[in-house]
Amino acid sequence: MEPLKVDVIIPAFNEQESIGKVLADIPVNVVRDVYVCNNASTDNTAEVAARVGAIVLDQPIKGYGSACLKAIEHLINKAPEDQPDIIVFLDGDYSDHPEEMPELINPIVNEDFDLVIGSRVLGNLEKGAMMPQQIFGNWLATTLIRLLFNYKFTDLGPFRAVKWESLMEMQMADPNYGWTVEMQVKAARHKMKVREVAVSYRKRIGVSKVSGTLKGTILAGYKILWTIFKLL
Repeated sequence: MEPLKVDVIIPAFNEQESIGKVLADIPVNVVRDVYVCNNASTDNTAEVAARVGAIVLDQPIKGYGSACLKAIEHLINKAPEDQPDIIVFLDGDYSDHPEEMPELINPIVNEDFDLVIGSRVLGNLEKGAMMPQQIFGNWLATTLIRLLFNYKFTDLGPFRAVKWESLMEMQMADPNYGWTVEMQVKAARHKMKVREVAVSYRKRIGVSKVSGTLKGTILAGYKILWTIFKLL
């Protein structure tokens, strides 16, 4: 039996200081290809990523979801036999621990799960790594998903693994802040087999483009709630 093809998608906007560290910590024996989607960066993110060995894609339209969708489009256009079996999503700011990737992949490989979320709430959360508004937003969103869809999550963490065929079934569409919650709500709506695993989370390198600003926090909170109720 051939090993499963695992590809990684990293949306990145101005992460030149961190992207090299992220890529260096990805376990090469597990992953086939790493795609860094350069999301309108004005620094050297793309150059650093390419130098370390990532496949760099460009998405000039800003938005976390837009960057992820660009990479997915690239993979869809591959021949069916070259498309991945599993996709891992990972942030480019070095807040996640890429070396923990096997913990997310194993439930899919060994127990046929569709989606595995890396939960920062269940894991080792470094003090100050998540802002109070992030913690509250996570609690509110996951509580609503439990009440409305009867699926229990503790986090909307960005570090996650998903079967390629399940990702295709979800028909992801959100271009920005609603990306992670859209995936979890759609997994619930499609009655997919989902698990959370504990992951570590540290203070990011640089300032968050979302929780680091009042505007970003408000927009993200609104979009997350809007996405949940839109998908009812």
